[in-house]
Amino acid sequence: MASKTAFIAIVGCPNAGKSTILNRLLGQKITIVSPKPQTTRTRIMGVLTKDETQLVFTDTPGYHRPKTKLGENMVKAVDNSIGDVDACLLVTESKGEIRPAEEQLINRFKREKIPAVLAINKIDTVADKTELMERILHFSQLYDFEAIVPVSAIDGNGMDELLDELMKLAFESEHFFPDDTLTDQPEKVIAAEMIREKLLRLLDKEIPHGTAVAIESFKERNNTDLIDIEATIYCEKESHKGIIIGKNGAMLKKISTRARIELEKFLGCRVNLKCWVKVKEDWRNREGLIHNFGLDTQ
Repeated sequence: MASKTAFIAIVGCPNAGKSTILNRLLGQKITIVSPKPQTTRTRIMGVLTKDETQLVFTDTPGYHRPKTKLGENMVKAVDNSIGDVDACLLVTESKGEIRPAEEQLINRFKREKIPAVLAINKIDTVADKTELMERILHFSQLYDFEAIVPVSAIDGNGMDELLDELMKLAFESEHFFPDDTLTDQPEKVIAAEMIREKLLRLLDKEIPHGTAVAIESFKERNNTDLIDIEATIYCEKESHKGIIIGKNGAMLKKISTRARIELEKFLGCRVNLKCWVKVKEDWRNREGLIHNFGLDTQ
């Protein structure tokens, strides 16, 4: 059989479950998830090779109306991703009205005649299936999707059917990545993101959205299964720094411990993780700092 490939952008509104779907499709966590919107900030590539077919996914930030320079870069990342792929996977929630951002994305599909599959996520939260059928009908009237698949990324319901539909998008082509490739993200980037995920999960309100993580050092100790990682957590206000550190350093220790456990699982070795906290006021509106943190448009 000839090899096949498809480059697919995963798009949708914030908190629709795009990253959870990607992790579920790959069978391994490469992108962070949290209940807070705008968890994903940059484009993250995940590669799934099954038999002769290779699907190259791009997980994108949630499509939203930006309020900061960082937000503008996030929206640009989505726009650029759609222009670079063979097809799109639009992820939406199973309840509520169709949102303006979703209509904008669908209009882009129409203009550029982009094949798209719709995944209606979080069906585990829907008791009345009539509501779900109405949502399928509304979306089908907006665009001629290749398929509409109800799924629950949390429990895996419908994910096999979704993968089957995505595999149909592939066309005859050589594979662009070795068959054992999982992601294009360096281990340092994944380490920074795993630390940031713990900030999102453990801190309240706006504080975690004003944080960035930079890996200062990532070194394997000779002749051991131990990696030393040093990270700096940046926040926007001195008061936020105090909250991140916590009383007697308790919160920073909790963040570091949870991140270390997950890093050890991902890297398959022991990790010695040290974290510091520094203030960079209003960094989300400072292009130079956004660039330094690797968060400018890719």
